[in-house]
Amino acid sequence: MNIYVAASLFSLLMLIYWVISEIFTMLFRFIGLPEEKARFQVTSLLTGCGFTTRESEMILSTKRRRLLARITMLFGYAFNISVVSALVNMFLSMKGTQFSGKFVAILIPIAAAALIIGMIRIRSVRHWIDDKITKLVGSIFRNEGASNTIMLIDHIGRGSIAKITLKEVPEELEGVELASSGLKEGKNILIMLVEHSGSPIEPPTAKTVFGPGDRLTVFGDYKTLCKTFNARERFDD
Repeated sequence: MNIYVAASLFSLLMLIYWVISEIFTMLFRFIGLPEEKARFQVTSLLTGCGFTTRESEMILSTKRRRLLARITMLFGYAFNISVVSALVNMFLSMKGTQFSGKFVAILIPIAAAALIIGMIRIRSVRHWIDDKITKLVGSIFRNEGASNTIMLIDHIGRGSIAKITLKEVPEELEGVELASSGLKEGKNILIMLVEHSGSPIEPPTAKTVFGPGDRLTVFGDYKTLCKTFNARERFDD
């Protein structure tokens, strides 16, 4: 294989690898993982390095995340083999090529890939791409029965800490003070923090009443949280 072709193929695969990493990060964010943890888990899954025991609970907590994790690993295996093969071919193609030729052949494709990645990272371009991916992924993970969103923050024992955004207050909680809601006594759900629309975050009181636009930091069984607040997994920046 010609050194120019080999270097171009290697650069193209690295570019595709980066794009796939960004897409899978977006997918994991859409099913409830914070961006930092989603990006770390995707990198771990794609490279086959494994992921931390504690954070693995977040990946394994729902069927959709387990399925997405398996798909991510399969993509990782396929691309790891492709990248290694392209790298080997590039080194083999260097035989008989002058140093200056090697330098130019390697530098140009890599510089082109770096330029494309740099352009994608421009805020306006990145916002446009995120918007397109958001609409695409949203159509895939649409859940008509839920209007509110939930983002998993962490697991503690058998419980989960999550952030819930209320677009609509569930009927049984509408106009009801927290002390009378039965969340803690009946469902073992602890409301840790409340951010009313346009107000700073504050600890809840017995007289706290939820309203549309509120953001709640809660602790409880994850499935119970989703059912109680009629919430679906999705990131909400």
